[in-house]
Amino acid sequence: MQTMPLEITDTNFEEVIQNDKPVLVDFWAVWCTPCQMITPIIEELASEYEGKAVIGKVNVDNYPNLPPKHGIRSIPTLMIFKKGELIDKIVGAVPKGEITKKLEAYC
Repeated sequence: MQTMPLEITDTNFEEVIQNDKPVLVDFWAVWCTPCQMITPIIEELASEYEGKAVIGKVNVDNYPNLPPKHGIRSIPTLMIFKKGELIDKIVGAVPKGEITKKLEAYC
Protein backbone atom coordinates (compact mmCIF):
# COMPACT_ATOMS: atom_id res chain seq x y z
CA MET A 1 0.00 0.00 0.00
CA GLN A 2 1.30 3.42 -0.94
CA THR A 3 1.92 5.98 1.78
CA MET A 4 0.38 9.32 0.91
CA PRO A 5 2.03 12.66 1.67
CA LEU A 6 0.91 14.24 4.94
CA GLU A 7 -1.56 17.10 4.58
CA ILE A 8 0.08 20.06 6.26
CA THR A 9 -2.19 22.84 7.53
CA ASP A 10 -2.01 26.12 9.44
CA THR A 11 -2.57 24.19 12.66
CA ASN A 12 -0.01 21.39 12.26
CA PHE A 13 2.77 23.11 10.22
CA GLU A 14 4.99 24.15 13.15
CA GLU A 15 4.60 20.78 14.87
CA VAL A 16 5.40 18.82 11.68
CA ILE A 17 8.60 20.74 10.85
CA GLN A 18 9.99 20.18 14.37
CA ASN A 19 10.65 16.52 13.49
CA ASP A 20 14.14 15.07 14.01
CA LYS A 21 13.87 13.55 10.52
CA PRO A 22 14.02 15.75 7.43
CA VAL A 23 10.61 17.16 6.48
CA LEU A 24 9.94 17.88 2.79
CA VAL A 25 7.07 20.35 2.40
CA ASP A 26 5.54 20.79 -1.06
CA PHE A 27 3.72 24.13 -1.42
CA TRP A 28 1.26 23.58 -4.30
CA ALA A 29 -2.17 24.40 -5.77
CA VAL A 30 -4.69 22.44 -7.82
CA TRP A 31 -4.57 24.96 -10.71
CA CYS A 32 -0.75 24.91 -10.93
CA THR A 33 0.39 22.76 -13.89
CA PRO A 34 4.04 22.39 -12.72
CA CYS A 35 2.67 21.34 -9.30
CA GLN A 36 0.58 18.64 -10.98
CA MET A 37 3.71 17.46 -12.83
CA ILE A 38 5.61 16.76 -9.59
CA THR A 39 2.65 15.38 -7.59
CA PRO A 40 3.38 11.76 -8.62
CA ILE A 41 7.04 12.26 -7.59
CA ILE A 42 6.02 13.61 -4.17
CA GLU A 43 3.66 10.64 -3.72
CA GLU A 44 6.45 8.18 -4.64
CA LEU A 45 8.83 9.87 -2.19
CA ALA A 46 6.24 9.57 0.61
CA SER A 47 6.38 5.78 0.21
CA GLU A 48 10.12 5.50 -0.49
CA TYR A 49 11.14 7.66 2.49
CA GLU A 50 8.63 6.29 5.00
CA GLY A 51 10.46 6.08 8.33
CA LYS A 52 13.42 8.13 7.01
CA ALA A 53 11.74 11.46 6.26
CA VAL A 54 8.35 13.17 6.48
CA ILE A 55 6.84 14.14 3.13
CA GLY A 56 3.96 16.62 3.22
CA LYS A 57 1.97 19.02 1.09
CA VAL A 58 0.49 22.47 1.75
CA ASN A 59 -2.34 23.57 -0.54
CA VAL A 60 -1.64 27.32 -0.78
CA ASP A 61 -5.28 28.09 -1.64
CA ASN A 62 -6.53 26.36 1.52
CA TYR A 63 -3.80 27.83 3.76
CA PRO A 64 -2.94 31.26 2.29
CA ASN A 65 -1.13 32.47 5.44
CA LEU A 66 1.72 29.94 5.16
CA PRO A 67 3.37 30.94 1.82
CA PRO A 68 4.05 34.61 2.70
CA LYS A 69 5.22 33.59 6.17
CA HIS A 70 7.91 31.43 4.52
CA GLY A 71 8.84 33.80 1.68
CA ILE A 72 7.20 31.76 -1.07
CA ARG A 73 6.57 33.75 -4.24
CA SER A 74 6.06 30.94 -6.76
CA ILE A 75 4.87 27.36 -6.70
CA PRO A 76 5.76 24.60 -6.62
CA THR A 77 8.26 25.33 -3.88
CA LEU A 78 9.73 22.43 -1.93
CA MET A 79 11.24 23.24 1.45
CA ILE A 80 13.23 20.83 3.59
CA PHE A 81 13.17 21.38 7.35
CA LYS A 82 14.89 19.56 10.20
CA LYS A 83 14.16 20.30 13.87
CA GLY A 84 12.25 23.41 12.80
CA GLU A 85 15.06 24.89 10.72
CA LEU A 86 14.85 25.43 6.96
CA ILE A 87 17.83 23.51 5.56
CA ASP A 88 17.12 23.48 1.81
CA LYS A 89 14.70 24.74 -0.81
CA ILE A 90 13.81 23.87 -4.41
CA VAL A 91 11.70 26.21 -6.54
CA GLY A 92 9.90 24.92 -9.62
CA ALA A 93 9.20 21.51 -11.08
CA VAL A 94 12.42 19.50 -11.02
CA PRO A 95 13.28 15.86 -11.82
CA LYS A 96 12.88 13.28 -9.08
CA GLY A 97 16.65 12.74 -8.95
CA GLU A 98 17.26 16.34 -7.92
CA ILE A 99 14.77 16.07 -5.04
CA THR A 100 16.12 12.71 -3.84
CA LYS A 101 19.71 13.98 -3.96
CA LYS A 102 18.79 16.83 -1.61
CA LEU A 103 16.75 14.57 0.70
CA GLU A 104 19.51 11.96 0.87
CA ALA A 105 21.94 14.63 2.04
CA TYR A 106 19.87 15.07 5.21
CA CYS A 107 18.62 11.52 5.91
